[in-house]
Amino acid sequence: MAELRLDNPAKMNAFTVEMLVQLAQHLEAIERDASILAVLVTAEGEKVFCTGADINAWGDLSPAAFARHWVRDGHRIFDRLARLSKPTIAVLNGHAFGGGLELAAACDIRVMAPKATLALPEAGVGIVPGWSGTQRLMRLLPEPMVKEMALFGNRIKADRALCCGFVASVDDDPRAAADALLERAITLSPRAVEISKSMIHAAQGEDRGAMVEALGSAAMAATSDREEGVTAFREKRKPDFSGR
Repeated sequence: MAELRLDNPAKMNAFTVEMLVQLAQHLEAIERDASILAVLVTAEGEKVFCTGADINAWGDLSPAAFARHWVRDGHRIFDRLARLSKPTIAVLNGHAFGGGLELAAACDIRVMAPKATLALPEAGVGIVPGWSGTQRLMRLLPEPMVKEMALFGNRIKADRALCCGFVASVDDDPRAAADALLERAITLSPRAVEISKSMIHAAQGEDRGAMVEALGSAAMAATSDREEGVTAFREKRKPDFSGR
């Protein structure tokens, strides 16, 4: 198991450029480590999971730099989390606002503390959600609920998040609840879990093209034709495919 922990409590775990860079690096390392079977996304502190992006990290950027780098880079990194082959659980120990909510949405499932809330407060500082708040969230939450947060500035409480299926459970100890889920996950076939996740994502349109090609490529990699093709290339001869 791997744990990705947000650790910027002085700013309520708001994302900085360095945090985004580190998240991207850790995700690549986790993807390539076969010993890691599941991932927890957690945060330092008890009252706040993540309040989004540190305004000081993007407030002085030019419009072009803001769009090209801050928004697109963050979107790319959160997409990488969403498409991780390992199952992921976000532990919402506290409030998840803006980028914090978008980070949680990129995980497979979420567990939430009773007093935690969800929000998209970007309009209050003159911007819009930029890391999938109006896109991935629309596949996970009812449209009126997303609008309630993004257009009216309302917070969504844990009980409503549970009722609409956005969180798997609401628990006084969300970390313990997440650990119990992970204990079940690591007893399952890693390959079956990975492929099931790929098929589910393909069904909901999450990177569908890559998922289809990855599954097809995996099937071909197990054939005699693939072995013959590689061998023939290395021996500089015409392959003799058997169709098996």
